[in-house]
Amino acid sequence: MSTPPPLRQPCPPGVCICRHRELLDDPHGDLRILLLTRHEERRLLERLENIQELADLERLQRRMYEQLGIRLTVAPGHNEVRSMRGITIRLAEQAGLCRRTRRAIPAAIRRALEARPEIAFRLLDSFDLLGDA
Repeated sequence: MSTPPPLRQPCPPGVCICRHRELLDDPHGDLRILLLTRHEERRLLERLENIQELADLERLQRRMYEQLGIRLTVAPGHNEVRSMRGITIRLAEQAGLCRRTRRAIPAAIRRALEARPEIAFRLLDSFDLLGDA
């Protein structure tokens, strides 16, 4: 008999809006997000910071959804993109996703894009913003 995988510990009451308890109490809730322990979160953030190309980012987005249920979108903002801050990085609302993690994932992606601007250029080009430039 195998032991169940470790689940993320709940945040202290009143500190976070992750709805950890609500998710555990829901018999139909998607518990995959609770597999993202603090240790696994550090590994994920490290991977996001060390992406080498747009395909790596897209692959991580797919795996985050498949394994954790996290819906992550990375796209150019509605206004002109003059810096990495003009790229919109959003996580879909999800019970069990810690407030700190909601901030850490976009920050890790921004650090990766700032370190390797060619990834941002490929992202812009995939949305046809650079056109024939």
